[in-house]
Amino acid sequence: MGVPSDVLSSDFDDVPREECGVVAVSGIDGAAELVFLGLYSLQHRGQESAGICAISGGEARLHRNVGLVADVFDAESLIKLPGRTAVGHVRYSTAGGSRALNAQPIFVRYAEGDMAISHNGNLTNAHDLKTRLVKEGAIFQTTSDSEVIVHLISRSRQDTIDGQVCEALGHL
Repeated sequence: MGVPSDVLSSDFDDVPREECGVVAVSGIDGAAELVFLGLYSLQHRGQESAGICAISGGEARLHRNVGLVADVFDAESLIKLPGRTAVGHVRYSTAGGSRALNAQPIFVRYAEGDMAISHNGNLTNAHDLKTRLVKEGAIFQTTSDSEVIVHLISRSRQDTIDGQVCEALGHL
């Protein structure tokens, strides 16, 4: 296994290159509070926006906004996110603009039910996929390439969510 070329570069500065952070908790009461603590500890990875989506009794609830984790969430907002399952995200935009609409998780209702997605990274083929999806009738609400994943999953013809996700990931 060779040494990555950026390590050999004279521009390599040996500092973390971290962007965004994702935390998920399942099977524990108060999952959103634990996700909040995880996001707080990862805040250095994304100080632009934060969000959490929690599920309780089959109902998903979302809270997200622009700002630091401690500014986006307070005790009252966390109380409104009950449940044993939650996913959260802190964002540092590298693709898409710095707007509240681009805060994650991205939450949608589609034929199979509710879906919340938090994605860390950039899709190298996002532009091509988005162009194709728009031509096929997709409507995008954000400028984040993460929304492409949602459309690919929702358009899958697989019978299970696992199959839908695997098919979608095969396009990335």
